[in-house]
Amino acid sequence: MRISDINYGGHVGNDHILSIVHEARMAFFKSHGQTEMNAGGINLIMADSAVQYKGESFHGDIILVEIYADNISSISFDLFYKLTTIREEKQFDIAYVKTGMICFDYSTRKMVNMTETLEKILK
Repeated sequence: MRISDINYGGHVGNDHILSIVHEARMAFFKSHGQTEMNAGGINLIMADSAVQYKGESFHGDIILVEIYADNISSISFDLFYKLTTIREEKQFDIAYVKTGMICFDYSTRKMVNMTETLEKILK
């Protein structure tokens, strides 16, 4: 956690959790040679998000983000994230997050069908 992620309560600000998740999602797609603007040949747009705060995170914490996909349909899927840190040799859950992603075409501003390439990455 960077000092700029910390709020007046001395722990990570709730708005920074979604920023961390965004970075993790970008890294996930990059690890598969993809981006949100070219995920298996299509664009992605976030439709919703939900955060469950499980514990505090403090300046200097190193955050591990685990990601998996579920609820995969022809036009959408959910990504689930588990954010944890290790302190004093013990693992602490920081947050559980879900982002609903839609297959989208920014040129037509409409939803599109998922490609087989993206589906394989998600599974």
